[in-house]
Amino acid sequence: MYAVVRTGGKQYRVAANDQITVEKLAGAAGETVTLSDVLMVGEGADVKPGNGITVTAEIVDQTKGDKVVIFKKKRRHNYRRKLGHRQQLTVLKIKAIG
Repeated sequence: MYAVVRTGGKQYRVAANDQITVEKLAGAAGETVTLSDVLMVGEGADVKPGNGITVTAEIVDQTKGDKVVIFKKKRRHNYRRKLGHRQQLTVLKIKAIG
């Protein structure tokens, strides 16, 4: 059985015991979170809407993503700016669907 959930503005296809990395959710490692925005649920070729279904997940880790370098330059004007960004992420382990 699998489900498509939406969190952090993105959609993820998950099944039991899957481990996914999503944008930061509140909570510490070991806590349980409930993802209630389920778009659809399916098993094989049988697909149903996810109305009233929830997905239970455990927070494995709060981490940071890879660094993204932002470099701006204007030709012949001695203008250079270098910035970096690391996105806050949460690693989830899916426990149950439904």
